[in-house]
Amino acid sequence: MSDSTIAHDRGETTTPLLTTTIDANLQATIERFGDREALVDIAGGIRMTYAEFGAEVDRLARAMLARGYAVGERVGIWAPNRAEWTIVQYATARAGLILVNINPAYRTHELEYVLKQAGISLLFAVESFKNSDYRGMVDAVRDHCPDLREVVYFATDSWSALLTNADQIAPDAAAKVSATLQPQDPINIQYTSGTTGFPKGATLSHANILNNGYFVGEVCGYSEEDRICIPVPFYHCFGMVMGNLAATTHGACMVIPAPAFDPAATLAAVQQERCTSLYGVPTMFIAEWALPNFTAYDLSSVRTGIMAGSPCPAEMMKKLITAGIDEVTICYGMTETSPVSTQTRTDDGFEHKVGTVGRVGPHLEIRIADPVTGETLPRGEAGEFCTKGYSVMLGYWNEPDKTAEAIVNGWMRTGDLAIMDPDGYVRITGRIKDMVIRGGENIYPREIEEFLYTHPDVLDAQVVGVPDAKYGEELCAWLRLREGAEPITAESLRAFCTGHLARYKIPKYVKLVEEFPMTVTGKVRKVEMRTASARELGLGE
Repeated sequence: MSDSTIAHDRGETTTPLLTTTIDANLQATIERFGDREALVDIAGGIRMTYAEFGAEVDRLARAMLARGYAVGERVGIWAPNRAEWTIVQYATARAGLILVNINPAYRTHELEYVLKQAGISLLFAVESFKNSDYRGMVDAVRDHCPDLREVVYFATDSWSALLTNADQIAPDAAAKVSATLQPQDPINIQYTSGTTGFPKGATLSHANILNNGYFVGEVCGYSEEDRICIPVPFYHCFGMVMGNLAATTHGACMVIPAPAFDPAATLAAVQQERCTSLYGVPTMFIAEWALPNFTAYDLSSVRTGIMAGSPCPAEMMKKLITAGIDEVTICYGMTETSPVSTQTRTDDGFEHKVGTVGRVGPHLEIRIADPVTGETLPRGEAGEFCTKGYSVMLGYWNEPDKTAEAIVNGWMRTGDLAIMDPDGYVRITGRIKDMVIRGGENIYPREIEEFLYTHPDVLDAQVVGVPDAKYGEELCAWLRLREGAEPITAESLRAFCTGHLARYKIPKYVKLVEEFPMTVTGKVRKVEMRTASARELGLGE
């Protein structure tokens, strides 16, 4: 096979990779755009120019150094989105401390595991949020975490007291430490939500996440004129890399609409701050457009944005285009790849934006491999998506065996099933473990979900496999319906699908829900859905 027929592609290299650290890049942005707005935290009532933001970052970096925290030590952060989160992100990078993102949804069991596994010395947290008592959970595990020397709570005396330490150290102390850091140094650990066992800590370098944020922003066409609305969590790459680092590498403004996703607060922020870019997973965009007073919001400033986490439903993309947001890009990736591997371009056509996750990003390499043999497949055949290049993590923190399983000859194995088109665009057809095998037929839930979105009463759809004595597996469709819609039954859904889907692809079971079980990053938890479906239907495991 010639290169044009095998499922292997390389990104363009016209724009060079950034070869500095996160802090060196931020300082360069401050020099160029010091008077421009860097950060707006609407709930916190905080606005900062780049010069002001840089001063806060430096103050916290000096405070941590004065308290004795040394390059390479791990600093945890356990909080929803707020201005201080972003300050901690850049201050740890300036001081050479490895920031450990802790999922705000974690409870004591998971918190204790991460604090111990990463060896966290200093923890930043909020005291409480919604129904979570963070201080209480920290108190419950603190005695079991010998490395943890100090806990600082935002918006309390402990935060103010920590910052006063900055005055005990030379004004240029943090700058001197920053100058000793290298782009390949580890600077961030993100725990990937494992479906079995404990999560693994993907360890990322300055070069990993700085470049990924930069090139994602380049593809979106960012400049210092842009204002990015970031309702996605900072704890995940979507918020802190594709959001914050894409902004600071271009001199753009980071806009935090609320501590956690709120559709009305997000659209209000876009309108108030005249945001030019809007982020979200598909369920966030669906929730925003479903607001009863949606048309009251002025979204005319938005030109671009990023949808990621799961593929974009065609119906949602039509709504974005109708609203004038026709340069939205679709991204695909994983925490272990910093995160983005493929992205649609702002001028791509409708079919590419709804049918694919784009093509390979700059300076990266991708291929579709046979999951068993590892051989690169022809274009048009489904196999495992693998990626290689600057974005691949350094490894899982203190887990060399798991690192060796995931990265083979420099290639990160994603566990996602994908197909590469003749023009290099990639379609994700599901997780290898989400594929349903019914009577020997391989079924990709994504294809069925796309069709179910065309039902006039379906707001959102997810399809999972459930056990079946005759066929091995059958399909169960979880549906969220529009307000006021008549209930959909298995019989009425079968009637809707007949003639459009092959018989074996028509769901046997239907479950109507108000919401899907989700991870904090907005990914649907299909493992949980399969278990619940099988239990409720009395189908066993």
